[in-house]
Amino acid sequence: MSRTLTVDGMSCDHCEQAVEEALADVEGVTSASADHEAGSATIDGSADPDALVSAVEDAGYDASV
Repeated sequence: MSRTLTVDGMSCDHCEQAVEEALADVEGVTSASADHEAGSATIDGSADPDALVSAVEDAGYDASV
């Protein structure tokens, strides 16, 4: 299953990497890709949406489903 989050606060490639790493640590995530220009992240897998949002927020960014 693929899911897209809106992510606010990313401004560069380093931000994308931080978000991707945070999402990759969530149980059930098989892949994650962030795009700072689009302000979003696409996640594949069966992870809980609330866990995804929490992971991004813990990394220092605002997120919503």
